[in-house]
Amino acid sequence: MAGYSHFDDFGRPLMVDVSGKKHTRRKAAAECFVKLPEKVCDALKNRGVSKGDPMRVAELSGIMGAKKTSDLIPLCHSVSLDSVRVVCEFREHERTLRIECEASADDATGVEMEALTGVSVAALAFYDMCKALDKGMVITGVRLLEKSGGRSGVWRVLKSDLGTDVEHDRGDRM
Repeated sequence: MAGYSHFDDFGRPLMVDVSGKKHTRRKAAAECFVKLPEKVCDALKNRGVSKGDPMRVAELSGIMGAKKTSDLIPLCHSVSLDSVRVVCEFREHERTLRIECEASADDATGVEMEALTGVSVAALAFYDMCKALDKGMVITGVRLLEKSGGRSGVWRVLKSDLGTDVEHDRGDRM
């Protein structure tokens, strides 16, 4: 299947060979949101989630998820992560939880998938911790915010609010 990087000429999947690529500093950040029903908001305000602190569990789960990315995404390279940071921010006035994951490594391939997996797993863990209160939570807006390193350089979202067109920039500001 000429023209596809992840398939050979016979249509078989393959992991791209990165053995010739130089190891450089790679960084990525991603975000997602969990829309919260009133009952979940109230429980977060009053520390009333019977299973424990769902935000701290989500942060830890997101770190673990980022570390397992190549086990979950079939053609993703195993990357030796140097750091992963996941932060959950309860936005009470918006009835939303914002989750951000930052990942970095010195490697031959990027860490975008690790950052995206980190926020996704964190959101799922948060949902699991709070589903007994209300199953109406909605996970939304999973997206890459920025990445740096490698041949493609820096990529960054310029407009940060959801609902607008996502623009990006290849400037070297990260």
